[in-house]
Amino acid sequence: MRVLQELIIENEQQMQNLGQKLAAFLSKGDLVLLNGPLGAGKTTMTRGIGKGLQASGTIQSPTFVLARTHQTPTAPLVHVDAYRLGSAVELDDLDIDFERSIVVVEWPRDFTQGLSDDWLEIEISRDRDSDSRMLRIKGHGKWQKRELNIDPGN
Repeated sequence: MRVLQELIIENEQQMQNLGQKLAAFLSKGDLVLLNGPLGAGKTTMTRGIGKGLQASGTIQSPTFVLARTHQTPTAPLVHVDAYRLGSAVELDDLDIDFERSIVVVEWPRDFTQGLSDDWLEIEISRDRDSDSRMLRIKGHGKWQKRELNIDPGN
């Protein structure tokens, strides 16, 4: 594992911008894990990734359906909310084609072990005194060799 980038996000628009710019680095077979407390911006970031990938449909939290698939010109974007899953077996039961999709998992815990040797992990924490978010983007496997320097802009 290698930390690729640490940054502060000041608002929701910057979070979405970051996701949109991150999308340029993603292709089929990529796995992105989003960790953070409730309301941290995981779905907002995924909305930005969807925008950057030109995904079909509205990107919203898949809390109650567990996973939503959106078509893009390059590969399906699968957005998973693992919060209500009890085990890795339940994630496997969703029958996601990880090799042919770009998969974003919110609340991944340890359920993604063994799914891939390569993934991006994004840890989001909130500042108690403001709307700011602190992000740490970590690369695992092939992502350790990548360079990220994303400016989320305003």
